[in-house]
Amino acid sequence: MLAWFWLCLLPPSSAPGQGPATGSEGEKHRVHRIGEGVSSRPPTSTRLADQIEERESLYAELAEEFALVERLGNLVKRVATLVKPSVIHIEARKLERHHGRSEAFDEAGAGVAVKIAGQTWVLTNRHVIAGAELSEIVIRTSDGQKCHPLKVLSDPSTDVAVMQIDAAIPLAKIGDSEQADIGDFVIAIGSPFGLSHSVTFGILSARGRRDLTLGSERIELQDFFQTDAAINPGNSGGPLINLRGEVIAINTAIASSSGGSEGIGFAIPIAMAVRVAEELVKHGQLRRGYLGVTLDPEFSPAEAIRVLGSPHGALVKEVRAGSPADLARIRRGDVILEFDGAKIESDDHLVTRVGLTPINHEVPLVISRNGQRYRTVLVVTPVP
Repeated sequence: MLAWFWLCLLPPSSAPGQGPATGSEGEKHRVHRIGEGVSSRPPTSTRLADQIEERESLYAELAEEFALVERLGNLVKRVATLVKPSVIHIEARKLERHHGRSEAFDEAGAGVAVKIAGQTWVLTNRHVIAGAELSEIVIRTSDGQKCHPLKVLSDPSTDVAVMQIDAAIPLAKIGDSEQADIGDFVIAIGSPFGLSHSVTFGILSARGRRDLTLGSERIELQDFFQTDAAINPGNSGGPLINLRGEVIAINTAIASSSGGSEGIGFAIPIAMAVRVAEELVKHGQLRRGYLGVTLDPEFSPAEAIRVLGSPHGALVKEVRAGSPADLARIRRGDVILEFDGAKIESDDHLVTRVGLTPINHEVPLVISRNGQRYRTVLVVTPVP
């Protein structure tokens, strides 16, 4: 090894085979140069050993961190396995008019079996089954059962529908959508592009999305969750689930320029969906609450800040005589700040809250009038 180093360090004019310069000084000089920095292995071996040690350390760190991720992955698997038997695949054959002719087409979607008013119903979206006869709606369960619904009830103002079926299917557990927070992990189960019982994973991206244009029909009462869990055509009606295995929303729509998932999906909070479903089961329709006011849609957050110092509230433009609002002495120019304990964010928010309030329910309100806050109470009545 020493001779190898010595040859490499010869001056260019020296050739192999010629001996080193004579004299003790030259020999000492060469010995000094050869011995300088000498180790038991080449420098490249030292660097390689350091790199190997560093990589092993990183692998050890990754193993520790992966253990946490693996736990999350196992939890997602368990939740999906638990809830999938409660999810159904829906195929609805519909007729559509084109150039004066009727053409048949199939629409795929999903639904989830839950308990509504003490009975088993499948909760889904109205747009999945709207326009299809009962005999043209095919339901498939995860274990291969196939049937047609016995009864279908739906509400166009919320895009909620329920179906009664004759099939043995476990019920999903309903969660508390009011407690769902932005950033929570969520799981979507549905039938994207007809691929039944597909599972995707993401987070809850936002709450309270309103005034969205979704499809050809106007959904009047909106209070959507937003999620980045992949939702595609065919996911409509399927459940959005938290990591406790509870349904917190019903997947409804996507915002997309391509027709596929782009990380912006919308779902109806389960509290809202169940409220509508209970009305459908008990009364055959959603009996919408009535306030009796016309609101100003131009009342922006900036205007609210200027007038109230807060970017919230709904401005009253008109009060109908004899309405619940009139009896509660609400006047034109009032700003409704709170309704039934909830802070009102906009006119759309108030419309949704009122529309979903049970009939004859006594509701406390907080209003702002001429810079002063007042409290009042009204009784919500059905839309006349």
